[in-house]
Amino acid sequence: MTLHYNSPTLTLVVNPAAGGGLARRQLPRVTSELVAGLPEASLRVIQTSSFAEARLRCIAAVEQARPAEPGRMADSLLVMGGDGMMHLGLNAAAATDVSLGLIPAGTGNDFCRGVGLTGGLNGALRTIVGGVTRRIDLMSVSGALVDGAEHRWVGSILSTGFDSRVNYRANHQRFRFGGLAYSWAALAELNRFEPLTYRLVIDGVPRNQSAMMIGVGNAGYFGGGMCGCPNADVTDGWLDVTIVHPVSRATMLRLLPTMFTGGFVKDPAVELLGAREVVVDGDGLFGMADGEEIGQVPLTCRIAPRALSIYSRVGSDG
Repeated sequence: MTLHYNSPTLTLVVNPAAGGGLARRQLPRVTSELVAGLPEASLRVIQTSSFAEARLRCIAAVEQARPAEPGRMADSLLVMGGDGMMHLGLNAAAATDVSLGLIPAGTGNDFCRGVGLTGGLNGALRTIVGGVTRRIDLMSVSGALVDGAEHRWVGSILSTGFDSRVNYRANHQRFRFGGLAYSWAALAELNRFEPLTYRLVIDGVPRNQSAMMIGVGNAGYFGGGMCGCPNADVTDGWLDVTIVHPVSRATMLRLLPTMFTGGFVKDPAVELLGAREVVVDGDGLFGMADGEEIGQVPLTCRIAPRALSIYSRVGSDG
C-alpha cells in the first residue's frame, strides 16, 4: 500500500513461522482486513526471518513513528506472531507514546491472554480497527542479561525455578508438540527436579527459602495458558509473586493440571504476595520471561506503572 505523509502509518512486523506457519497463512487475511477497516491509514508489512531482525524492525518502527497532529492519528506498531514477537513489540514501544497492536498467531499467546485480548485473530483485528487504546503496567527487569544488555521489559511472568527449566526445555526440545510442548516438558523435568534455594529481597525485606518455583508477574499467564499469577492486573501498579513451597513430585504432578485454571493456589503449599520490587537470587537459578531467555540471577524486578500503550477493547485513557 502506498504511504502518504498525511496518513497514519501502521507498521506490521510479522514472524511468518509463528504457530507452525499459522502467521504466514493468515497474513493475507490480516492485511486485507486492516486495509479495509482502516482506509485512512497506510499499512507497511515487514516479514522477518530471525528474532534479531524482528527486534531491529520493531525498534526502527517506534523510532520513526510520528505523533498525532491535527487531522492525522499517530503512527503505531503492530506485531504478529507468538509471545516472542509480543515481547519484542512491548520492548520497542515501552516508555513511549507509540501504541502497540497485538495480533496473536503463536502456540501460547500468553501476553495477549494476560491483557484481556480474547477472540484470537478476529478479536485482535477488531480491537486494532476499533482504535481504542489504554496504558498498562510492565515489569522492568535488570541484571546481567543474555544479550549483554542490562535491562529488559517483561509483559507476563519472570520464572526462575521449575517453571523456567520447563520453559527452557520446551524451547530447546528436538521435536515440536505445539500447544502441548510445555506440558510435555513439565513432565520430563519433574522426573529429576528438586527444590531450589532462593535468596529474595521483597520491597527491601530479605527472605531466604527453598521453593519449587517463584514467579514474579505483571500479567498472569505463562507456559501456553498456565495461570501462574491468578490475581495479576496489568493496571494495578503491583507485581504479583507466586511461591510454590517445597512439595513432593507427586504433589507437583497433581498441581500441574490446575495451573491452567489457577486452581493450584488453593493448595497450602502456594503463597501469593504483592510487591513493587523483587530481587531474585539463589543457587542454580536462570530467568525466563515471555517465553524468552532473560539471564542469570540476580535479577531485579520493578513495576513500571502505565509504561505501555496497547490497542484494547477495555477502556481508554486517551
